[in-house]
Amino acid sequence: MPAFTFEKISPPVRRAPAATTPKKPRGLISQMIDRVSERRAKRALKGDRAVPPDDKPAE
Repeated sequence: MPAFTFEKISPPVRRAPAATTPKKPRGLISQMIDRVSERRAKRALKGDRAVPPDDKPAE
């Protein structure tokens, strides 16, 4: 019979991640970039429209 034995240690139990983690408020710079990009997108959409015949240069 052996003089000593080793115990089997089970790994720690993993906890489930928190269901509701509060989001950090967006920074001022991020908000400004969002506003600028929205305005650029709107301007780009306006530029894609067909040019009315009155605005075309005379040949």
